[in-house]
Amino acid sequence: MPLKADTITKNYVKDTSVFADIFNYYIYGGEQMILPERLTERDTTKIALPYGADGAVVPVQKFRDVQKLYAAMTDGNTEYVLYGAENQAEIHYAMPVKNNLYDALEYAGQVEEAAKSHRKEMKRKKNPGEAFINKGKKTPSTGEFLSGFWAEDKLIPSVTVTIFFGSEKWDGPLSLFDMMDAADPKVLACMDNYHVRLIAPAQMSDEEIMKFQSSLREVMLFIKYSKDKDNLSRILKTNEKRFREVERRAADVIEAITNSGIKYEEGKEAVDVCQAIQEMRAESEQKKAQEVAGNLYEMGLDIEKIAQAVGYAVETVKGWLELESTP
Repeated sequence: MPLKADTITKNYVKDTSVFADIFNYYIYGGEQMILPERLTERDTTKIALPYGADGAVVPVQKFRDVQKLYAAMTDGNTEYVLYGAENQAEIHYAMPVKNNLYDALEYAGQVEEAAKSHRKEMKRKKNPGEAFINKGKKTPSTGEFLSGFWAEDKLIPSVTVTIFFGSEKWDGPLSLFDMMDAADPKVLACMDNYHVRLIAPAQMSDEEIMKFQSSLREVMLFIKYSKDKDNLSRILKTNEKRFREVERRAADVIEAITNSGIKYEEGKEAVDVCQAIQEMRAESEQKKAQEVAGNLYEMGLDIEKIAQAVGYAVETVKGWLELESTP
C-alpha cells in the first residue's frame, strides 16, 4: 500500500465513529450496539519473540493498524472486548497468518500482564535486601505460579476485521486451511483453523453497504463502482443527499484509493462529491475537445467546422487555438 493511502486510511479508520461502524456492521449487521464513546485507543505495537538462528531469540515488532478497547455494560457489570482493524489497499496473500499472529500476540500479552500483576501483589519487600513476602493474598498452586496465569483469570476477547479498500474482488486466502496443501481430514481435524473477517466492497451488495451508518457507506460505494462510470453515476444520483455532504477525511480516502481526480478546496469540512465528479468530467471532456480541435486545425479545417465538430462556440475554439477573436 502506498504510504499516502496507508496513512489516510489508517487515520480515517481510527475515528471512533467509523471504527464503531465497522464492527457494528460485521458483528451486529448494522445495528448500533457498539457506542463510539465507549471505545478507548490502544497501543498497536506488539512484540513477538520467535526463535532465530541456533536458537537465538530475535525481537520482532509487529504493528496493528488500529486497535481499540470497548467497555460494555452488561447486567451492571463491565465487559471488555478488543477490536482490531487492518486496512488493505492491496490483497495480502498471507492475511490469515498475519491476523492470527496479531490475535495470538494479544493473548500472550494479556497473560504476561496478568503474571506481572500477580507478582506485584505477591511480592512486597519489608526492607531492601529482605525476601519477598505474601501480604495475605491468595497462594497460587504450582501450575498457576509457573504459568503466571491463575485459574480464575480470564482473557479479553480479541476480534480482528480486515477492511479491503480495493475495487477488485479479494482472491486471497481467507483461512489458514486455504493456505495449506493438506488434504488428509484426520490431519486437519487435529488443527485449529483461523478465518479472516473481511470487508471488501466488490463482494458486498449495495444493500449490505447501506448498513454502514458513517461515511464509510459512501467510501465503500464509491470504491465499488470507481471503475464503472455508469453505475458510479447511478449510486451518486441514488444517494445524492449524502454524497453532496461527504466529510473531508472520507473524500480524502476516496481520492487516495481511486485516483479519480476529485478536486476540492483546502480546509473544507464537507465535500460535494457529486459536483466534484461533474466538474472533473466536464474538465476531461473539454480537454479532449481541445485536443481534437488542435488536430483538426492542423489538418486545415476552418474554425466554424471545427467548432461544430467539437460542440463548442467559435470564440471558445479560437481561444484554445490562440487565434484572434472576431471584434
